[in-house]
Amino acid sequence: MKNNINELLVNIEKVIVGKRSVIEHILVALLNDGHVLIEDVPGVGKTQIVACLARSVNGIFHRVQFTPDVMPSDIMGFSMFNPSTREFEYREGAAMCNFLLADEINRSSPKTQSSLLEIMEEYQVTVDGKTYPLPKPFMVLATQNPIESFGTYPLPEAQMDRFFLKLTIGYPEKNEEKTIIDRFGTSNPLLELQSVASTYDLIGFQEEVKKIKVEDCLKSYIIDIVTETRNNENVVIGSSPRGSLNLYRASKAWAYIKGRDYVLPDDIQEMAQLVLAHRIIMNSGAKMKNITAHNVVKDAIENVKVPVVA
Repeated sequence: MKNNINELLVNIEKVIVGKRSVIEHILVALLNDGHVLIEDVPGVGKTQIVACLARSVNGIFHRVQFTPDVMPSDIMGFSMFNPSTREFEYREGAAMCNFLLADEINRSSPKTQSSLLEIMEEYQVTVDGKTYPLPKPFMVLATQNPIESFGTYPLPEAQMDRFFLKLTIGYPEKNEEKTIIDRFGTSNPLLELQSVASTYDLIGFQEEVKKIKVEDCLKSYIIDIVTETRNNENVVIGSSPRGSLNLYRASKAWAYIKGRDYVLPDDIQEMAQLVLAHRIIMNSGAKMKNITAHNVVKDAIENVKVPVVA
């Protein structure tokens, strides 16, 4: 299965330049039925990455530009009266897909943001008392601009905790940006991208990730790191138990992507920042001293003794 994952990565890189680690991290979330929050400036390829992933597995991709006038029914769907049958019929919303890109999610109202909670947690939508399951696999990839704050609604902590990972993409290197100009200067290679797997293959990958072995000492290592974030003097609220569970699951997926059927401490350290940092709430003193949640996770990794795996 590792070869299939590599084939998927290589296919996406036919369009996306120099961002393999970002693609791998998104796959970590996908392999665990998780959701991703991408926080970065416009124009660095957030939408392109999601579109490439969907096309590579022949999945259904919907993009919603979140604005203050977007309603929950736009996401979840609504019931419409059919005069011929004299019954109300469900009309699908944007969530009925495999990959939902919620672009600039912090620009929509809290009411619309909260409509995603059931979708992200239960993988279903409820309209007029009736529940409709979402396709499998299903993934929400939300973006937000960290620079502009005017006219935005910060995501509440409960919703931040629903995201499996929080990523940044960053600017490309000089030679990579030259490749982007050459690749996209005359045409869009995304339009020619072919699928190399299917959504059924992805479900198979997810089942294989569940079989990755994790020693008990590494489970304790995860808990010790999370506990250390809670005990930091600069933290108001540390990572939730959902953070511990997601770090465990993310480490298994990372090991799988790297071609192993067992987890190493390095896998846990690799994923800790991405899984835990956005779940930590800093106090006002830390903000004045420019101490971030990423610093807290880094300190936790340095302070907790690394177990020796036989």
